[in-house]
Amino acid sequence: MKAEKILFITQEITPFVPESQIATASHNLPQAIQDKVKEIRTFTPLWGTINTRRNNLHEVIRLSGMNLIIDDTDHPLIIKVASLQSVRMQVYFIENDDYFHNRLMTKDENGVEYSDNDERAIFFNLGVIEAVKKQRWCPEIIHCNGWMSALVPLYIKSAYKDEPSFRDSKIVISLYDDNFEGALDDAFKTKLICKEMTEEAISELGTPVTYNELMKLAIRNCDGIIVNGDNVPAEFIEYAESLGKAILPKQSAGNTSDACYDFYNSLLEK
Repeated sequence: MKAEKILFITQEITPFVPESQIATASHNLPQAIQDKVKEIRTFTPLWGTINTRRNNLHEVIRLSGMNLIIDDTDHPLIIKVASLQSVRMQVYFIENDDYFHNRLMTKDENGVEYSDNDERAIFFNLGVIEAVKKQRWCPEIIHCNGWMSALVPLYIKSAYKDEPSFRDSKIVISLYDDNFEGALDDAFKTKLICKEMTEEAISELGTPVTYNELMKLAIRNCDGIIVNGDNVPAEFIEYAESLGKAILPKQSAGNTSDACYDFYNSLLEK
C-alpha cells in the first residue's frame, strides 16, 4: 500500500512565519512529495503575526462555526485557508480570538512563554482533528511537527479511535530541537480529557508535564518517529526503541523527502 493522502500538522510553516527548523521543514517536505501522492493537507495555527490580507486567507465557512470545550469553557473554532500558488499547495489555519489573535507564537514580546500554552495546544490539536473529520477525509498518514502538535497521537488513539476518518491512519511525529521551559499548567491533565477518552489514556503522563513528558506521551501513541533535529535528546530515541516504534534517523538534506515517503509506506505495510 502506498500513501496517497497525507495530513501534515505543524506549529509553524514558511512563508507565513519566519524561517526556522520546523517552519522550513514543514514547507519543504509537503512540497517535495506532493507529486508522489494524491492529496496533501497542511494545518497550522493562525498566529497573530500572520497577516490574513497579505496572505490572501479566507474563511472556510463549511468547516467553521463549531465550539470546542476546554476546561468547561466553549471556544469558537474558525478555519481559514490560503493557497501557495507557486507550489500548488493549500494551507489551513486554526483560528481563535482568545488563543491566537493579536498574539505571537509560543512566547510573548518579552520572550516569556504564554501561561495558557497548554490550552492553546489542546485547541489547535482538537481543531485540526474536528476539521478533518468534518471534511470526511481519511488520511493514511498523519505527520505531526513541533510540540504544539504532540497531542494529536493521543487523541487519535483514544478519544477518536473509532472515528472513520482516522481508523486506518498511521501517525508519525518528527522530533526537532524545539522545546519549552518549565512545565505546562498544573491542570493540564484534567483539561486533556475529552469525549470518550478516559484517564487511563494519560495514566503514564508524569506531573508536572514538562517538554520531555509531553514528547514521550506523543511517542507512546504514535506509530513512528522521524529525527529531524541535530540535538534531539537520546532518551527520546531510546524510549521509542524500547517501545518498538519505527524510527527514521536524521537524513541528509537531499534524501529527506524520499526517505520520509518510504518510511510512510513501510508503516502502512505493517
